[in-house]
Amino acid sequence: MRRSQTEEFERFVAARWSALNQLGSLLTGGDRQRAEDLVQESLVKLWSAWPRVADEAPEAYARTVLARLAARSARRRWWGERPSEQVPDVVQAGDLAAAVAERTRLEAALAQLPPRQRTAVILRYYLDMSENQVAEVLGYPIGTVRSHTARGVARLREIFAQSTETAG
Repeated sequence: MRRSQTEEFERFVAARWSALNQLGSLLTGGDRQRAEDLVQESLVKLWSAWPRVADEAPEAYARTVLARLAARSARRRWWGERPSEQVPDVVQAGDLAAAVAERTRLEAALAQLPPRQRTAVILRYYLDMSENQVAEVLGYPIGTVRSHTARGVARLREIFAQSTETAG
């Protein structure tokens, strides 16, 4: 690979690292360590494809690879450690605190969804992909995408309704 392509790749990673990590975190149900591992693995795959995709859509390629890796890793059983407690967020004053609380609530609700439903909902609504795009990324028939998305959204509504009843 030419030096200019290497520098272009490095600029891409620096610019998109945070967004890819956020997507990975959502896809893994809030497991930030696993998300970072998946982002790194997707960037390794992007690196090898960089000469081919650099001028077209490198971010779309990275997102697709990340979504596929997350779906594949969710199917594998892992018997390693699982942290039992999360480090609490630092509470900030004002609207920022409410925004962080709402995001945390949404991430916790997403983490309760089965991996395939979570992935379909995130790709469809967080990344604003069409059903056809989600089906293509995940390699599922469009009907499967529709059912996973519908069930995931319905389950999120139940989770939020339960948490509202419990809080009130």
